[in-house]
Amino acid sequence: MAREPREGGRGGRDREREGDELVDKLVTINRVAKVVKGGRRFAFAALVVVGDQKGRVGYGAGKAREVPEAIRKATERAKRGMIRVPMKEGRTLHHDVAGHFGAGKVVLRSAEAGTGIIAGGPMRAVFESLGINDVVAKSLGTRNPHNMVKATFDALTRCASPRSVANRRGKKVAEIFGKRDQAASVGEAADA
Repeated sequence: MAREPREGGRGGRDREREGDELVDKLVTINRVAKVVKGGRRFAFAALVVVGDQKGRVGYGAGKAREVPEAIRKATERAKRGMIRVPMKEGRTLHHDVAGHFGAGKVVLRSAEAGTGIIAGGPMRAVFESLGINDVVAKSLGTRNPHNMVKATFDALTRCASPRSVANRRGKKVAEIFGKRDQAASVGEAADA
């Protein structure tokens, strides 16, 4: 069973492809064992996050007898399950959001320009692949990378842009934000 050589090497934790411009980040690799009559059979489970750094991101898990094959399977699954996340000014989230999966709970907060990505390992890989530059995130409940990534994706699917909220409610974006501006001006007039 000869294997053909692949173009390019792994060269680190993340890799950029020229054709589709997707960045894939390896979150974790775990060696798993199956006990059989003759002893143990080892396999590798990989968790990969794939994104275009422009608002699309996906994750996938793959298992195989060899590490490169597990990473390839996980990358294929991640590409199939990509989601689009609305971003504010192309750098942060529109609003604070929470998500959970199993025992994993995450809180994502939008941040001002220059804050950077303040998040733990698995969540950091998601934000870097997504293209978010300023975010503050906290993981509560578990440190399991699979549950943290899934909880992060749960939170990201709950994100909405002001335009989508306005369309859903049958209003204009200015009408949604207008009430806040009017209340502030009324408060300033009362103080004067």
